[in-house]
Amino acid sequence: MKKVAAAIIKDRDQLLIAKRHANDPLAGKWEFPGGKLEPGETPEECLVREIREELRIEIEIGSFYDDTVYGSKDQAIHLLFYWAEVMNGEVKPVVHDDVKWITIKELTRFDFAPADIPIVKRLEREYI
Repeated sequence: MKKVAAAIIKDRDQLLIAKRHANDPLAGKWEFPGGKLEPGETPEECLVREIREELRIEIEIGSFYDDTVYGSKDQAIHLLFYWAEVMNGEVKPVVHDDVKWITIKELTRFDFAPADIPIVKRLEREYI
């Protein structure tokens, strides 16, 4: 099973979401940014690396929030979601078509990737 880490990047009352690139299998879907763990890498190390590569910002990883498993047993992905904050830089999407800072109340306006939907629903339940 592949392990993927995702960052719920928070700035005051807003969260950063990213729109998957037009050439991706889930093109046009929104997600919490992150990526696959490399061998020997912790989820926190993965997020720092992936967010630097994908968004050109430095983040500080906070607490673990939740996890989900998505996909069939042959190609299942275990997603680990962590809170994070921007420490340095301006967000510049490198591999995404768009990024947005939104409030938790606005989450329902966006078409999220299936693996992110359980986290979106939990955020809505807990913070609205």
